[in-house]
Amino acid sequence: MTPSDDTKYTNEASKKTIVFLHPDLGIGGAERLVVDAAVGLQQRGHRVIAVLTGELRGLKPDVFFVDQLSAGLPLLKLLTGKPIFFYCHFPDLLLVQNRRSLLKRLYRLPFDKWEEWSMGWADTIAVNSGFTAGVVGQTWPRLVRQKKLEVVYPCIDTASIPASEGEENPWPGVKFLLSLNRFERKKNVALALRAFAALSPDVRKNAKLVIAGGYDPRVRENVAHHEELATLATELGLSHTTVYRPSTPTDVPLSSISPDVLFLCSVSTDKLKDLLLRHSLLLLYTPSNEHFGIVPLESMLRRTPVLACNDGGPTETVVDGETGWLRDAGDVRAWRGVVESVLGMSESEVKGMGRRGEERVRERFGRGVLGSLSASSLGPGLRRLVVIFP
Repeated sequence: MTPSDDTKYTNEASKKTIVFLHPDLGIGGAERLVVDAAVGLQQRGHRVIAVLTGELRGLKPDVFFVDQLSAGLPLLKLLTGKPIFFYCHFPDLLLVQNRRSLLKRLYRLPFDKWEEWSMGWADTIAVNSGFTAGVVGQTWPRLVRQKKLEVVYPCIDTASIPASEGEENPWPGVKFLLSLNRFERKKNVALALRAFAALSPDVRKNAKLVIAGGYDPRVRENVAHHEELATLATELGLSHTTVYRPSTPTDVPLSSISPDVLFLCSVSTDKLKDLLLRHSLLLLYTPSNEHFGIVPLESMLRRTPVLACNDGGPTETVVDGETGWLRDAGDVRAWRGVVESVLGMSESEVKGMGRRGEERVRERFGRGVLGSLSASSLGPGLRRLVVIFP
């Protein structure tokens, strides 16, 4: 990779080598954060290495970057004696489901205690949002008294997004609202349906609701929840249709005569996702208590305002009244009010809010910002940092 202009802040003497430790190179937000952090550091001129666990010898790292699972930190510290930077996306013990049975709670007890104890071996602990920092503090108050938490926000690649203006809209003349989430119950997509259905018929006839997101027919919850949402739409008096694995704009039947609601199960190309975000009038981001939430940033970068819940990570990314709106997840009337207001806004008002959103993302959530924060959090004297994918 060719170093960006950020390298002017890093002279040869201060360039460092960084080792990243990551338990699984998958496709989720946690993996994206680690890759973006590595790229951001590389763009500042540092040497970044991603290796398998068996390749530690000979690297002579200054710092280890570990995320998600802290279980191996004590052994890593004892074997190498090197500083450890641990990135906590969310306490693992709070992600475990079905804790109601006594047997399950007893089984999890040693793992939960080990998570807190092993995390204490890190020299620096960072979290992905102020919301997560608060949860970590409530979960492990003793740990937080011993270790200061640093907030290092995830980021998106702002350089690869082309300018919004001048691109042809594949659905001209259609005002549509967008919900972009996996088909999972915890994403609370039903809120978007209820807010849309609460609009008066005169207002709603000029708009459509697109519900798009990750969908795998092999995942029972994805299939069941799509059926639940389709049933709810019918109960609310909304016409609807479903398209599976759309890949181009022609696969998306958006027009003045199309149904009220369009379900897009598994948008299969980044280009189509980009077009949906870019040309929607408003993003309805319905998850409550989201740890961070990357989709609002993707929407604002494309100059599309966001309506999100007034809790969790979006309260740190969306500025109410400037780049979007924050409303209570339990107040359908409040969500309807925002949607109705947006549908009645002038084009200049919508564009103004969109520009402010794009500026905020570029200034605060770009890779260069993440690389700078990561470098400062890793401490002085850093020359070699290695990321490991076991």
